[in-house]
Amino acid sequence: MTGCLLLSSSAVPRSVRLPAWCSDPKAWRTEVLAGLVVALALIPEAISFSVIAGVDPKIGLFASVTMAVTVSVVGGRRAMISAATGAVALVIGPLNREHGLGYLVAAVILAGVFQIALGALGVARLMRFVPRSVMVGFVNSLAILIFLAQLPELTHVPWAVYPLLLGGLALMVWFPRLTRVVPAPLVSIVALTLVTVGAGVAVPTVGDKGALPSSLPVPGLPDVPFTLDTLTTVAPYALAMALVGLMESLMTAKLVDEITDTRSDKRREAVGQGVANIVTGLFGGMGGCAMIGQTMINVKVSGARTRVSTFLAGAFLLLLCLVFGPVVSHIPMAALVAVMVMVSFGTFDWHSVAPATLRRLPAGELAVTAVTVVVVVATHNLAIGVVVGSLLAMAVFAKRVAHHAEVTAVPDPDGGRTVYTVTGALFFASANELTTRFDYAGDPDLVVVDLSAAHVWDASSVAALDTVRAKYAQRGKTVEITGLNHPSAALHERLSGELAVAH
Repeated sequence: MTGCLLLSSSAVPRSVRLPAWCSDPKAWRTEVLAGLVVALALIPEAISFSVIAGVDPKIGLFASVTMAVTVSVVGGRRAMISAATGAVALVIGPLNREHGLGYLVAAVILAGVFQIALGALGVARLMRFVPRSVMVGFVNSLAILIFLAQLPELTHVPWAVYPLLLGGLALMVWFPRLTRVVPAPLVSIVALTLVTVGAGVAVPTVGDKGALPSSLPVPGLPDVPFTLDTLTTVAPYALAMALVGLMESLMTAKLVDEITDTRSDKRREAVGQGVANIVTGLFGGMGGCAMIGQTMINVKVSGARTRVSTFLAGAFLLLLCLVFGPVVSHIPMAALVAVMVMVSFGTFDWHSVAPATLRRLPAGELAVTAVTVVVVVATHNLAIGVVVGSLLAMAVFAKRVAHHAEVTAVPDPDGGRTVYTVTGALFFASANELTTRFDYAGDPDLVVVDLSAAHVWDASSVAALDTVRAKYAQRGKTVEITGLNHPSAALHERLSGELAVAH
């Protein structure tokens, strides 16, 4: 702490001065406790995802450790949690079942290489094409998935699970009204554990999910033949994992940006995810990406804002597994379910389903949000939902903008010419109707097409203008195109006369 205070003083050059929070004990307490809460919440999730991937639970746990620690250093979004995830487990699980763990680890390393390459190529810039309606659907479907994932822990269980769950929820709602010094989720976990252990209540615990590891993994290369056949086997799975992981990570980063009102380096985040997966693969882990639920615990519930919480989440997870494994094993699953239920309710955008909002939003926007939610919940894959929602949003936008292209005729009083004023965006959707808006037979010998209030976006628009000119030329009439702005004029000059024209 002394070092932080010294480095924050005015005597130190600005280029090497640490952030102001470094000298704030309250900020340190928030970051440390947030990391501890996330580490506790990671244990059952990592074990569950290991089961999905068909690997030993310790592989998922160590993957969560290496992912969190590595991303805390090389990632582009502060306070975001990366670990073993269900989406990645679903992608690479079949490879493990068909070819074994060595091939899975090789796919994880190759996926990291793909992510670094995609990040360097600027794939993160594609995030600007994800509209708000898709983001709302993404957030709401995420909340629904988090809630649905808790239901198996609430079925066919002893009756004592339900009062424990209600007690945990009550603690997290009411405890912050007393103090926010200690995160309410941590208080809930500790309280319910003491109750179940002290009273000898028999309920499912973390230990029932699987044995926690007792030793560190040894780094090394995957046990596979380094041949072209191996590469062709793992490459499709690696590419799918890279794309799904980047999609979830970048969407999560964008969500945290909005919650914290800060910006993140998406390109660095994409590369950082790749580096983390390579490190994880070298330690024999199953790989992963950003964990949206745990990130919400860290950022929204616990109030963390720095890389310290991310690093400590991984460090505490390792400590909990290796040193405090017997204690952690006694944590009732009801306590962790209560935390995740609160996260799901806090994540859901309730304003988006308010009657006033539903009345004001255009039908197309509502449809995009609804389709995104339905696809994600149906497939349990956030990446598929985002892609489908974005494509639908583009179609809705294209249809809406196409109707904004208008053509107005202004005849010359002397009858010598007619001026057509075109307004709006001319692209493939609006250009198709452009050629039908002219009176080819009735117009005088000189026709002026004024594009001062329009913009030519693509080859379809240039081809439509060429068609208009050709139709008038068949009748011995002349067309003058005026008012093109510089980009439109450059595109028109380059393509006009080079495209096939319908006569």
